[in-house]
Order: sequence, then structure tokens, then C-alpha cells
Amino acid sequence: MTLWSIRRMTRAAFLAAILMEPAMAGATADTWLDTWGASPDSVGPALKAQSIRQIIRTSTDGSALRLRFSNLLGTTPLTIGPVHVAASESGSAIRPQTDHAVTFGGHSSVTIAKGKDVLSDAVGFPVQALEDLAVTLYLPAGATAPTIHAAGMETAFFVAGDATAATSFPSRAQTDDSRYFLTDVEVNAATRAEVMVVVGDSITDGIGSTEDKNSRWTDILAARLHASPVVASIGVVNSGIAGNRILNDGARPFVGPSALSRFDRDALDKPGARWVMLFEGIGDIIADDVLTSPSQHVSTSQIIEGMKTLVARAHARNIKVWGATLMPYEGAVLPSRDGTARPLYTGSGEAKRQLVNAWIRDSGTFDAVVDFDLVTRDPTHPSQLLPAFDSGDHLHPNDTGYEAIATSIDPRWLAAGK
Repeated sequence: MTLWSIRRMTRAAFLAAILMEPAMAGATADTWLDTWGASPDSVGPALKAQSIRQIIRTSTDGSALRLRFSNLLGTTPLTIGPVHVAASESGSAIRPQTDHAVTFGGHSSVTIAKGKDVLSDAVGFPVQALEDLAVTLYLPAGATAPTIHAAGMETAFFVAGDATAATSFPSRAQTDDSRYFLTDVEVNAATRAEVMVVVGDSITDGIGSTEDKNSRWTDILAARLHASPVVASIGVVNSGIAGNRILNDGARPFVGPSALSRFDRDALDKPGARWVMLFEGIGDIIADDVLTSPSQHVSTSQIIEGMKTLVARAHARNIKVWGATLMPYEGAVLPSRDGTARPLYTGSGEAKRQLVNAWIRDSGTFDAVVDFDLVTRDPTHPSQLLPAFDSGDHLHPNDTGYEAIATSIDPRWLAAGK
């Protein structure tokens, strides 16, 4: 579960069964697939005419790339361009010899209608897995309601004017840690290259990890897969949204469209998607205890039915679904503006978590089950995170905890078809 206010305050059994499937129907020697993603979830502050440089890390190799930009939440048409992509050096600096201009239908700029997105032309830019790329865009007319991914956990750099080809931004450049407009990077990859998409909340988003270090558990998992020759072609795309729920759209402190409403766009429609990991539901449980409106409350059976619906939709597209158990959260609180803190954890919420986890483990609904609850809980107090894994807010892991989650997933299990 992800709570934006908590972010501001702080910043084993894995597989029940996995069957290796043939390459995607229609796959050729060249296959476009997602190598990185950031799900749009909210509207950012208005922007003037300026350049934004954002750093992303790929999860798979490719001989070329394409970029997708979104105006999903915009209130007016959005013009972007020029846009450049280059290998990242450090901070805002790029390696100038790798700098490439990006085009859209052969043009250096594009206007995106409100509620829509656009995919760039292919850029002849050989990409290596786990490579840091800098994507720089210029907003010639600014943006009144920019579409963002709020918890980027990576510094973005802003400067006035068109600096898309600049080797670096000045030290006085404004910074932020959200993602702006950029939602996907695709690569032209080899045959059998496929993608795991993780649909989750703030724990998948990496809240509690060290910013600018790619310490999310999905980053660590991507590195582990790449290090194993038999699964090195499998990419990992993070579709987590801090503050997200399965059944209901955002209502403060919860954020973003529900998993049910965003599932196609943020998971099933991702090029190369072969597996989805569903690691979400704790927000639905907590909402019962922090929101007063009955319309925001859901039962255990409703959460389970929501998960069943997502699995059925994926299976209809020949995409397998792994279910992840919900992690402990006793001690987590919701801070308020007056300095008080409201408990997020209740006995009734814990009872729901246990029921949902038992269903995830035993129902047979999922193609595989990853038991993150077992991996992260304190054996002496199972409703709490292991202290060594706790970022300090008792809800989100620290870097060590995220590493434990990722390393509980052994790439050999996937290769062996267990």
C-alpha cells in the first residue's frame, strides 16, 4: 500500500508453479517490448516553458528504443519537443557522444490530445540491460496540468528554455523526484524476450528505499534475472503506484486509478508482457480504518473477487499471474498536518490481511505464489516487519528489506519451469 503522506514523512516459498511457455505468438527475430515503466497516477504542479531531464534504468537489451509520453490527466492538449535520449553519466550529465534526437512521425515535436499518449519513432540506440538513460524533453508552451508518476524515487532536473541537447544542467537547476509525462521505454529485443509486469502499490514503487540508487525490489530482481543466462532476456517493468488500491480510485491519502481500471494499460497492454505479479490489496484493507465514507470500504470477499477478476482478464490474454502475499504493517501510522498520527493498523485489518493471504496461498487461483509476508515478517511478532527490514515507518521496507524480497525469487525456479 502506498501513502503519499507517509512518503513525505520517511521516504519460503516463492513459486507454487510456473510453466515455461513458448515465445509469444507472432514473435520474430525482432520484438518490441517494454524495458521500463512508470504508471501515470496524478497531476503535478503547472510548468512553464522549460526542459526536464529524467533518468531511467533499462531491464533488457535492445537494438533500438521508443519512448511513450502521456497526457492522460491533462486538461488541454500538450506539446512536447524537441526530445533527446542519451546514456546517463551522473546527476544531470550525459555522455554527449551517445545523444540522439527523438522524432514523432518524423517531426521533432508532437502535440498530445488530453487523455491520450504518443509513442515516438524508433531511435537507433543500442541499449544494454541495467543501463541508465537520460530522457530530456522540452515543453515549448509549458503544461497547466502535467501527468506525473508521483513517487519516482529518482531525481528529475528542470531548467528554463530548450536544453534537450545540453551535456549537463546547471547546478542551480530545480529538481524533483516525480516522473513527468514519460510512462514507457520500449526496446527492440531478441526472440523470446519477454516481460514480467509488477502491479502494486508503494512497496512496489520503492517507498523507503534510497533515492537515485535503483534499490526497489523490482530493480534488484531485474539485475538477478539479467545475471542468469537462461533468463537474462526477461525484463521487469514496475507498474506500482504509491497509495493504490485494487477496487477504488484515489481518495486521499490513496492515489491513482484502481488496479481494476488501470490493469489493461499498466499491465496487459505492455509489449512483451508474459507474466503479471499482483502485489496489492493492503491499501483496500487500510482504507476501512482511515476513510469514513462507506463507499470507500470493502470486505475481504470483495478484495478476493477483485483479484479473481484481474486474474481472469490476464488469462484471457494468455498472460500468467503470480500472487504476492500482503506484508505485515503493525505500527504504521498516518501523520496529519497538526502533528498527530492516526494508526493505520487495527485488529480487524490484520484479520482481513490474514484471510486474504490464506486465500492467495491456498486457492489455486494464481499460476504462482510468492510469499513476501513470510520473507519479511518478524518470526517473534508476525504482524510486524522484521526490524532489520523496516524503513522506520513499519509499513515500507528499507534497502535491505527490498533486497530480501528480490532475492527470495530465485531465477533458477523460472528457468526450471517449477
